[in-house]
Amino acid sequence: MTGEITGSTVPRRQLGRHLRELRNQCRLTVKAAAAKLEWSEPKIWRIETGQTSLRSLDVEAMCKVYGAPADLAEALMGLAKETKGRGWWHAYGDVIPESFDLYIGLEEAAAHLSQYSSELVPGLFQTEDYARTLIREDNPGVDSEEIERRVHVRIARQALLTRVTSPITLKVALNEAVLRRPVGGREVMAAQLERLLQLVELPNVNIRVVHYGAGLHHGLMSGPFTTLDFPTNGNGQPTEPRTVYVDGFTGDLYLDKPNEIERYDTAFQAIWASALDDKDTQTLIYKAVKELRQ
Repeated sequence: MTGEITGSTVPRRQLGRHLRELRNQCRLTVKAAAAKLEWSEPKIWRIETGQTSLRSLDVEAMCKVYGAPADLAEALMGLAKETKGRGWWHAYGDVIPESFDLYIGLEEAAAHLSQYSSELVPGLFQTEDYARTLIREDNPGVDSEEIERRVHVRIARQALLTRVTSPITLKVALNEAVLRRPVGGREVMAAQLERLLQLVELPNVNIRVVHYGAGLHHGLMSGPFTTLDFPTNGNGQPTEPRTVYVDGFTGDLYLDKPNEIERYDTAFQAIWASALDDKDTQTLIYKAVKELRQ
């Protein structure tokens, strides 16, 4: 197929993963799916492993065979249009169901995250009350039941930290402002910081704070971002391309070009070098908790 390996690999692999899940849910083998679609088995395999871009019409045909709900089919068709893009924005709107969260799929597949957060505690570290405060503020007019559902989804993601098989490893740099902003009030924030102190005891979690005394540092230019690294397969190749994720106010940016990754790697290394060491980070968080409890 012409142009199979052009553009960003992120949407191709994400689309392939969702289509494979749909096929498995309706208990179709690759052979059976290929027969129904009148395609070859290798074509199905290339699609599901993200090795080829797709037309939205092809995705529509697959969704019909797999019995996908209309809203999910529409979302996947929209994603198909991005598989030929050189970089891509995923805008959350009415077309994308709330359950269709591309970042969560990447996060679950990742082996390691390197993250810089400038203003808020990252989702994987949030307490329920802290998360509820943020989600409610970000979704005015949404009823309480929906707010609680979204809180549940966010907290459920945290199972990645303690899963028995290959728990994800995290290296997270927090700007000191994250500790000083009392999201939800003093009590909620104190409990949130105590949660951070619990998390640093995990062998797979490393948290450091870039204190105000560090002055100008790379994080002030880069803004918050997450770099995701994925496990390797039997051939020693990563199962997904290294990806930088930037959470935007109106859309999310996914980057996987080598020069883009290199620039964010350089930024994170510089941010990490500017941060307090493990002991001083814990001391600063403990002092912040004490101040909030006074």
